Amino acid sequence: MTEAALPTAWPDLAGRIVDGRHVLPIRVYFEDTDFSGVVYHASYLRFMERGRSDFMRLSGADHADLFEGDDPVAFAVRRMTISYERPAGIDDILTVETRTKEMRGASMVLAQRVLRGDEVLVTADVQVALVARSGRARRIPTALRRILGEAVEDEV
Repeated sequence: MTEAALPTAWPDLAGRIVDGRHVLPIRVYFEDTDFSGVVYHASYLRFMERGRSDFMRLSGADHADLFEGDDPVAFAVRRMTISYERPAGIDDILTVETRTKEMRGASMVLAQRVLRGDEVLVTADVQVALVARSGRARRIPTALRRILGEAVEDEV
């Protein structure tokens, strides 16, 4: 295949949003496992980071755009509560699901699950805060709240 024949955008490379949830397929590679062939616990953190990043991108809140705008901001992980339920292994096909669970002034909680088929392997609640370049927390703007899934009442 010539370079000219390659697609400019791979379908579903960033997963897709289905019924308000972002769904991202992940294949487990050797590098994701520990000496016993089981997915290393920190690999799940990388899988979930990809899910959060692609959720933002597909929702219309691309990280790069937020940081390069007129008023540069970024989301930073503040807290994560994670539960490892079942192991995954090499060549497993996993699904990372991400959805907005809660929205506060300057932060939001994203609920994430890693599944193998219908089997839940890992669950996590990830609190992220919107911060300016200075590192100071910033209130999440109404427009950003709307695209990330919070129902916002019309302002009078």
